[in-house]
Amino acid sequence: MRGKRPLFQDFTLISGPCVLEDDSLNLRIARELARLSEEFSLPVVFKASYDKANRSRVDSPRGPGLEEGLEALARVREETGLPVLTDVHEPAQAREAGRVVDAVQVPAFLCRQTDLVVAAGATGRAVNVKKGQWMAPEEMASVVKKVRTGGEVPVTVTERGTFFGYGDLVADMRSFSRIRSAARVPVVFDGTHSVQRPGRAAGSSGGDPEFIEPLVLAAVAAGCDSLFLEVHPEPTRAPSDGTNMLELDRLEGLIERVLAVREARGRGRQGSQAP
Repeated sequence: MRGKRPLFQDFTLISGPCVLEDDSLNLRIARELARLSEEFSLPVVFKASYDKANRSRVDSPRGPGLEEGLEALARVREETGLPVLTDVHEPAQAREAGRVVDAVQVPAFLCRQTDLVVAAGATGRAVNVKKGQWMAPEEMASVVKKVRTGGEVPVTVTERGTFFGYGDLVADMRSFSRIRSAARVPVVFDGTHSVQRPGRAAGSSGGDPEFIEPLVLAAVAAGCDSLFLEVHPEPTRAPSDGTNMLELDRLEGLIERVLAVREARGRGRQGSQAP
């Protein structure tokens, strides 16, 4: 939260529903995330969007909108104590969101929009930029420079898969070290959007959620610095991205395995440095 250790300095879970729903659903998820944060001594940031402005179809649900959504996010933070993060799509939205949230996120499709990226940095909040699905890892160094043109704020880059032909994404485990080396920022792995199948669900994005857990564990073993996971109690009823979300009741078990992999990886590094 504000006033404490800066966000994303430690291994962190960014999690929540894709888009804000009613307070009952938002708080149900947030309370569970707060419980898991306490149980595992794991920093957690609640993520939800007030507007899904990049939906595939014009008739897809988009969310409550800027004003109502920021009020809902403020209630989540007040109720649970979790810091909150949301997407921004326009420079003016970044300014408004920065007055309320603890971190702003630049969506993958918008990571090359200079005015938006600079405005995100000017909020004074932590900025998470999602790597465009068409971009090489090293290209994110220029995006990070744009953020810092707006302001010297904590920046992270999220790997969320790269287009592989039509209708598929591939998560390249080399990206974490390549982005980190080029951009000098922590790198997050998005284990839910990486299993999307663009255009495969009647003109909208489908997904293969059965691959979330193996990809997440592989990414942790490969050295990602934090995780991004969208969760929902009933993904099939979620208004957005239900085909590639993790069921909320499966999150605790996944966290346990993630932390076990991190512990084993730490032991392996120590062993490799032994004389």
